[in-house]
Amino acid sequence: MEIEVADLTNKRMKPSVADSETTENDIELAKDAEEEHALIPVPMASEQMEAEIANILEKMNHFTQHVSELLESGKSMLKELSNEFEERLIQIHKEQMEKWQEEIKELRLLDTANEEADALLLNAKYLLQNVHGES
Repeated sequence: MEIEVADLTNKRMKPSVADSETTENDIELAKDAEEEHALIPVPMASEQMEAEIANILEKMNHFTQHVSELLESGKSMLKELSNEFEERLIQIHKEQMEKWQEEIKELRLLDTANEEADALLLNAKYLLQNVHGES
């Protein structure tokens, strides 16, 4: 007598986008597990066999719950990491913009100082030309 057992290892839960989808996935997993249990014909078995089967089913439920918890914690960890990454990247951008603004300010001050020095030199040149021209 052969017993048909559905292959649980081929099941793969996809990470959901929203929290509500995660609970929907949990419900779907539970329904899938119930449907898979329904596929297994129930032959007459001893109490010890029934206890072993119940133990395996309990392990399956516990494992499914554990996987769901891991998915949920992984999703929240990735979301937190993503938020930290975004904040840090924005901070780096802001710091770089401030640095370049400061460089622009310094260049303008330098340009103003150069223009003033150029004007003084032109005046001095003009005065020297006038003094040499008069003599």
